[in-house]
Amino acid sequence: MPITSAKHSIATPVSLSQRLVIAVGASLVGMCLVYFAGFSHIEAVHNAAHDTRHSAAFPCH
Repeated sequence: MPITSAKHSIATPVSLSQRLVIAVGASLVGMCLVYFAGFSHIEAVHNAAHDTRHSAAFPCH
């Protein structure tokens, strides 16, 4: 007897305009986080972002 699993999914149609709103919103949140970490006066936050950029081989100087 094969083992099967029941997959229940509800397909919700998402229009192109809704996808664009989601993409723009996510991009804005991401840019705010990068800006906050890059220009933060909180030394721990700035250093964490700085070390992460260097560990990803991304030049920041």
